[in-house]
Amino acid sequence: MSGPTRYMLVSLPTSISTTNDKEGALSALQSTVVSDNVTVLPFKIPEFKIGTLDALVQQADDLAKLESSCEAVVAKVGDSLRSLLEGDEEKISQQKTVNDKPADQYLRTFSWNKVKYRADKPLAELIDSLNKELISIDNDVKSKFSQYNTVKTNLSTLQRRQTGNLSTKSLTPVVDPSLLIQDSEYLQTHLVVVPNNAKKDFIRSYETISPMVVPRSSVEVTHDDEFTLYAVTTFKKHSSEFQHKCREMKWTPRDYKYVEGGKEEERKEVERVGRDERKIWGEALRLGRTGWSESVMIWIHVLTLRVFVETVLRYGLPLDFVCALIKANSKQAKKAKASLDSTYSYLGGNAFGRDKKGKVTKDDSALSSEMAAAGVGSHGGEGSEYTAYVYYDFEII
Repeated sequence: MSGPTRYMLVSLPTSISTTNDKEGALSALQSTVVSDNVTVLPFKIPEFKIGTLDALVQQADDLAKLESSCEAVVAKVGDSLRSLLEGDEEKISQQKTVNDKPADQYLRTFSWNKVKYRADKPLAELIDSLNKELISIDNDVKSKFSQYNTVKTNLSTLQRRQTGNLSTKSLTPVVDPSLLIQDSEYLQTHLVVVPNNAKKDFIRSYETISPMVVPRSSVEVTHDDEFTLYAVTTFKKHSSEFQHKCREMKWTPRDYKYVEGGKEEERKEVERVGRDERKIWGEALRLGRTGWSESVMIWIHVLTLRVFVETVLRYGLPLDFVCALIKANSKQAKKAKASLDSTYSYLGGNAFGRDKKGKVTKDDSALSSEMAAAGVGSHGGEGSEYTAYVYYDFEII
């Protein structure tokens, strides 16, 4: 199937069929969007407890906001997995399963989790439970990935100090302590990094850039492709001035204090942080995989509640409706939507006049805005076009 897969949840009254039952209504819906690249499957929705009309309107609004949050969390967790797996789409797709199934299979075989979310509980309680779970998942994943990024940054810093150039790398492995004057009351050894193209200028002028530089005290410690490291001795009382003048000359003074066993300690620290990084990477991957799965499941349960609440608000009681999941690529999804609009626009009644393209006419825009504001008929958040039937579309990436 070309293009990204779109899913549509559609609820229609059983009165759309001559038999006035769910089986006939589903057949009528299937014939409306029939195409080689469109799949229509029944989508089971439990019978939830119905409260007052005012409560339902409020719950429709709450569910619209919660669904937007679900979509955002799923996207954020997906981005975290992408970052962790360095954009390897094959590996990313292997981690993106829902309840250990491909997302498409989970949707095709969706069944409301009656153990976790008892259908006999009030709708408000179910919405609150789903919302709290989503927030918990979001916080857990953010916390773990933040921890991983911190350790990864620390490791990168340590590795740069081991492998970078002389202006940034650790000097512990390259400086012979015998070159340093230590524990002197008056003298101090400075380590200065000089660009290779400025070596002659340094040798010619280092003795005179500040007072009381020990003559001919410079010693070349080591060099790399870009820089040369020198040791220079000055009297302590003029150390700050010497360092300041070095910076003015674009030479880099390096702070360094010899510590016995420092080389071995640095090596051990790199190994320790490396082990931490690998361990937390594994933890972040497992949590990202679980977080993506659970946030998608919450999203589909929220969508199920949205369909139910809007079905009650739209078609009234007693509840006689059929719900279907439609799967199509982007192009076929547009055609399917157009067919649904054309076939079922009459469900909007006289209050919702439509033009030939199936859009609400201008005369009724105020009313459709009120409906959208109440969460009735909107299928993609604020500003969504009103439909004459219950309709939501989504994409799981």
